[in-house]
Amino acid sequence: MTTYLLAGGGTAGHVNPLLAVADRIRFLEADATVLVLGTAEGLEARLVPARGYELIAVPRVPFPRRPNRAALRFLPRFSAAVRLVRDVIRSRHVDVVVGFGGYVSTPAYLAARRAEVPIVIHEANARPGLANKLGARFTRHVGVAFSGTPIRHARFVGMPLRPEIEELDRVAARPAALAFFGLDPERPVLLVTGGSLGARTLNATMVASAREIVAAGWQVLHITGSKAEVADPELPDYHLLAYCDRMDLALAAADFAVTRAGAATVSELCALGIPAVYVPYPVGNGEQRFNAAPVLAAGGGVVIADADFVPAFVQGELVTLLGDRARLGVMARGAASVGARDGTARMLDLVHGALVPVGRSHA
Repeated sequence: MTTYLLAGGGTAGHVNPLLAVADRIRFLEADATVLVLGTAEGLEARLVPARGYELIAVPRVPFPRRPNRAALRFLPRFSAAVRLVRDVIRSRHVDVVVGFGGYVSTPAYLAARRAEVPIVIHEANARPGLANKLGARFTRHVGVAFSGTPIRHARFVGMPLRPEIEELDRVAARPAALAFFGLDPERPVLLVTGGSLGARTLNATMVASAREIVAAGWQVLHITGSKAEVADPELPDYHLLAYCDRMDLALAAADFAVTRAGAATVSELCALGIPAVYVPYPVGNGEQRFNAAPVLAAGGGVVIADADFVPAFVQGELVTLLGDRARLGVMARGAASVGARDGTARMLDLVHGALVPVGRSHA
């Protein structure tokens, strides 16, 4: 029996691939134990127990960005987190630590190294995070979602996807998807989404351009996010939703998308062959722009800066693009050419390759 400790959390970009791998382990290895290391504040605090896994919470200890009082407290707090994880590895007889990035992964990697437990890493973003860059110094088992990710020992595995996306037959599911959202079977569907919290620029620009898009013969499925500040344009073919818990059906209905360029979003759209306009999130270390680079190079997407995503762009360039069916077909094939549906299986193969023979010491 193998005991896996999966570490990651904070955002959906870390939690969703972690859960995809956990679910595949549970499906294939009935006698395996899957433990998840996370924080009490992150998304994992809700999603991991809801999926039936034990969550072991460790304190959130971010690296200090400048010398101040918090920096003085960092080292003892971080050392305590490493000891906590090391105790978990020893007491629960963990065989392998699999990290997906985020604050909890750093103490997990250091604890695993001290306990001489193999480490496996999945880096979801094209620009790797600090935790995974550190962890890659301790292992040769590093899987990446995007080819060319600059991290040691990178091996392309793709993104571990949710089963409902990985197994989605868009053609077969489309009639049910259109009916679920009340969409017209005779009109193509433009999916707009900025994530669970929404994206202010996407929301405002798309609503301001609603009439022009509908007049071009399209219908819009616009998922605004729970904190959106836009009003429904109240047009027959413009469907505004605050939240969608059936993104598989939304993707089955979509012929084109306007979206942020988070790693999971880019990976899902490419896996399903859906072309898109990507508007990278303008805050952070710029990883979203890098995430979209492979699909842009393949001709499967258009990338535009957040500041440039204005009504004039939508009403001019986007509406013109949506009217060019031949180009949309080429873009769909380009997106599919860089997509992968087997990221979960590839990642689990990497994990199994790191496991040492049963019977080693947990000293």
